[in-house]
Amino acid sequence: MNIYRPSLAVIEKINQETRDTRTFTLRFLDDDIREKYKFNPGQFNMISIFGVGEAPFSITSDPDAKGIFEHTIRMVGSVTNAIFKLREGDIVGVRGPFGKGWPLDEAKGKDLLIVAGGIGIAPLRPVIYYTIKHRDEFNKVEVLYGARTPGDLLYVDEYDQWKQAKNFRLLLTVDAVPKGVKWDHRVGVVTKLFEDMETKPDNSIVLVCGPEIMMKFAVKGLLERGFSKRQIYLSMERRMKCGVGKCGHCQIGSKYVCKDGPVFSYDEVEPLPDKIV
Repeated sequence: MNIYRPSLAVIEKINQETRDTRTFTLRFLDDDIREKYKFNPGQFNMISIFGVGEAPFSITSDPDAKGIFEHTIRMVGSVTNAIFKLREGDIVGVRGPFGKGWPLDEAKGKDLLIVAGGIGIAPLRPVIYYTIKHRDEFNKVEVLYGARTPGDLLYVDEYDQWKQAKNFRLLLTVDAVPKGVKWDHRVGVVTKLFEDMETKPDNSIVLVCGPEIMMKFAVKGLLERGFSKRQIYLSMERRMKCGVGKCGHCQIGSKYVCKDGPVFSYDEVEPLPDKIV
């Protein structure tokens, strides 16, 4: 397959997650491509809107699902604005999957701590799907998730299913609660949930994704609690253009975010120039 040539995919379903975020369910038109397509949690696709442009988006669906895949997209720029004008049945171009995903093989037999802020839960959703379906491969799974308001939380209809899984714990927080909105969880930044978490540094792996400032303070708080740099993994999805390490647009020091990442351990990230945390 030509990695520079998009394959055509139809939008099967659009789900409105929040006021500015939607989940798009896609299906390749080509039967052979659809049958062979698979991804690892943490990888991304390049989505093309013909006549507008192309942008990278995390794959946010169940990695075991066959025939379809999903992208949860927030409207923030020209490409995403064009995507939000599309309807079910419209066609887009897709290249991928690209990049290095979350270290699930390394996490097997260990406790798994997931720390997410805002739309940062999107690239971690496939991890949640996978760990729930393969509970015998992991120890305790704990998710700490924060957003601006209760109305900005993603995938709220799935929380009960997540919490019903064996040894699975979900903690929620928001920055603020609008007047008249019922909220029974924490109020504050996501790192406030560190005070309530049960995961300990011994025999654990931490996966972090969210705004850069959130990841900075999450790493700081985790290190203060005894987690090592090698235990902490971050998704650094920024500045990617080609998806395959050719254009150099996403280069940070000796690393290409699109090819060597987007998932990096903190001990890989820390020595790099222009690092995010």
